[in-house]
Amino acid sequence: MMQHQYIERDSGRVVTEQLLGDRMVRMLYHGVRENNAALFRLLTSSWSSQILGMVNFDRPVLSKRAFLAGCGIDLSECLDPPEQLDTPRKIFERRIRYEECRPMPSDANAVVSPADARVLVGSFHETSLLFLKDKFFSFEELLGHDSNVWHHAFSNGDFAVFRLTPDKYHYNHSPVAGEVVDFYAIDGDYHSCNPSAVVSVATPYSKNKRVVTIIDTDVSGGTCVGLVAMIEVVALMIGDIVQAYSTEGYDAPQSIEMGMFLRKGQPKSLYRPGSSTDILIFQEGRIDFAGDILDNMSQAGVSSRFTHGFQKPLVETDIRVRSLLGRAR
Repeated sequence: MMQHQYIERDSGRVVTEQLLGDRMVRMLYHGVRENNAALFRLLTSSWSSQILGMVNFDRPVLSKRAFLAGCGIDLSECLDPPEQLDTPRKIFERRIRYEECRPMPSDANAVVSPADARVLVGSFHETSLLFLKDKFFSFEELLGHDSNVWHHAFSNGDFAVFRLTPDKYHYNHSPVAGEVVDFYAIDGDYHSCNPSAVVSVATPYSKNKRVVTIIDTDVSGGTCVGLVAMIEVVALMIGDIVQAYSTEGYDAPQSIEMGMFLRKGQPKSLYRPGSSTDILIFQEGRIDFAGDILDNMSQAGVSSRFTHGFQKPLVETDIRVRSLLGRAR
């Protein structure tokens, strides 16, 4: 199987990703899925995902230094004392000094990354160079078949897909400032977000369990980038998405409710550990994505499984939470 590479935003380096459980994922999606559909459905169910999560993330860490070094985790960023981070789950649910370690652009019209992740951007508009309709998801299915008003609002819009790997900081932050005008959950499966799995299953992100938040940014104090759909998607070994919006630090976390104003860059939710995905959808003509992300996507000489699977240059950029994704047009 070909290797999978991405571009590190801060340095511009091409990095070969060590995909966690890659052999198991390939066996599941290219062996079990093709030869035993019933077993495949069982292994991508909520029950199996939770069992796998417990086995992988709730055992004590025998060699914390080696584990952290292997994951590339910087303990100096963490709020909690290192001795308290004694299981993979506690390490992956760590809190960080984000205002210091993840600075945010000061301009009001900036849209920021919701997570430490690897990002690709695209468009639903056929004339766009970013046209990627129905590669990662069907946006009608992703938003829920009963959400016709949102299907119309985001028709021909743009999107960004953020792939969180298991080693990443697992809090999501609000990418924009605005008022919550809709919030709902959609039940579904627990497919892996490993690139091999994504290119094997048609539109996998719109089949997984997910939470949808619609934010109106054209309000007083908002980012003025129109309506924004933020979809938090569970994946293999993710037990839950916990809504935990905080206006200061991680203090007094709240569930998301209609009418709530979200401040840009503040913690919004927490994924229980594993790999997972955030998707942002924007209305047509409302955002200009950052130039380096666009340039990186088509960079030659980078071995991406997305490029191989979709026959189109698709190279991810490793991006930090609260860093620039784009600007309101």
